[in-house]
Amino acid sequence: MKKILIMGVLTMLVLGAAYYFLFGAPGGAPTPERFVVSLGENNAQAVRDLANQGFIRSSFGFSIALALGGNPPIAPGGYKISGGMNAFEVASILKQRPYMKWVVVPEGLRKEETADLLQKALGWSDDVKNQFLNAYQSLDGNDYKEGVYFPDTYLLPVDETGIQIAQRFITQFNESFAPYAKEAAAQNIKWTTALKIASIIQREAGGTSDMALISGIIWNRLQKNMPLDIDATIQYARGDTGEGYWAPLTVSDLKINSPYNTYLHKGLPPTPIASPGLAAMNAALNPQTTTCLYYLHDANHVIHCANTYDEQKLNVEKYLK
Repeated sequence: MKKILIMGVLTMLVLGAAYYFLFGAPGGAPTPERFVVSLGENNAQAVRDLANQGFIRSSFGFSIALALGGNPPIAPGGYKISGGMNAFEVASILKQRPYMKWVVVPEGLRKEETADLLQKALGWSDDVKNQFLNAYQSLDGNDYKEGVYFPDTYLLPVDETGIQIAQRFITQFNESFAPYAKEAAAQNIKWTTALKIASIIQREAGGTSDMALISGIIWNRLQKNMPLDIDATIQYARGDTGEGYWAPLTVSDLKINSPYNTYLHKGLPPTPIASPGLAAMNAALNPQTTTCLYYLHDANHVIHCANTYDEQKLNVEKYLK
């Protein structure tokens, strides 16, 4: 009887030690820290990261805890966990919605398109979305109305206000744009002018390879006091047609009465028309030397420029008809 009792105690000790090794809290700071699951990361990679960062004692034990009740993919994002949590507690949190989510913002979006992405990714109400859209009114005014919601990959808290998220974007813009603002000042160009031109280049270019040429043509037309005749500025003025903000123009669109209609009004539009990337910013300040005043893209997105309107008409006949 005594032997059986001893064996039972030993078994309990072994099982307890095994449980502690597999599922016990690793120790460390009890205050939750941020654990990030990257975009494209699978469960196996996330488990390795948890082990490497000291959030779990055993990868095998945690995988068991994660599999209980189903083994869904861990969503990319940020989670609050601590070394004071056991494997089951950590697994429970990683099966929930992350408190920070990844949002990929492409180049060349107008602010409303960025807001739509954020609303879908972060689960925003229309009120929070409107806060983001109108944040410039409580920040630094018209200079931050458009073009400064920098295209990048963001890890964003789901519970921040629209104004707070807008400030994150503008902070990222200020940091990224700083070298270009310095270069613009050296060339005696207002940073807002450089940003407007960069935004037009971003929307008009078929790719980075023709950005410098488009920049050169824009600067040529500005210096000759010619209307820019840029389709993208009219698309910005027109807004969403139900087929997107950048749907092709109609003949009637060319008559839209707006300061963004660069067929009717000389000079640059009042604000940028989209948020450009770094390549477009660089092109705005480093235009290609050219005598061209006109350009178009053919069906294969290859750019063709012309020195005169007659040459442009020939290019239209050759490449667009």
